[in-house]
Amino acid sequence: MHPSTHLLVGWLVSETGNLNRKDRFLVTAAGVVPDLDGLGIVGDFVTRNADRPLTWWSDYHHQLGHNLSFGLLYAAMSFGFATKRWKTALLAFISFHLHIVGDIVGGRGPDGDPWPIAYLWPLTDSVQIAWAGQWKLNAWPNFGITIAALALMFYLAWKRGYSPVGLLSSRADAAFVGALRNRFPRD
Repeated sequence: MHPSTHLLVGWLVSETGNLNRKDRFLVTAAGVVPDLDGLGIVGDFVTRNADRPLTWWSDYHHQLGHNLSFGLLYAAMSFGFATKRWKTALLAFISFHLHIVGDIVGGRGPDGDPWPIAYLWPLTDSVQIAWAGQWKLNAWPNFGITIAALALMFYLAWKRGYSPVGLLSSRADAAFVGALRNRFPRD
């Protein structure tokens, strides 16, 4: 799935917990943080015509950040930084795993082969989770999930008075929610 979809799903998970802004940020980030292992694509792109090109993205995406060890590490980090420690850590762990599930069902790579998840890495590479029916990244189900998540996010922002924008800027969030409520006035 696209990182923006993972972000929306993570934010929606954070909305189930009655959390403060910082704790919502930790849970929302858990839905995106596994894709840090995809940043290797920059090195691959820059060195693609070199004598010895880097293969960081093809070698490590869906491995370094897409595993149980990384999920537990992130949940522990969330516990350490959170106000509502247990709730935030649990929701971060759930958000992280929804990312994994989203990639298993809707993250087929550009070459058409399903991308397996080395779930127990670095302990073992022998457990690879994959689904033969995995949708391509640009498949209609992925768009449907993104549209549904956006619709729910807009509704919650309109109703509650804050959105994912508020995780980065309270001022920008107030402008966003204000515009939303001006367009669709509350009764």
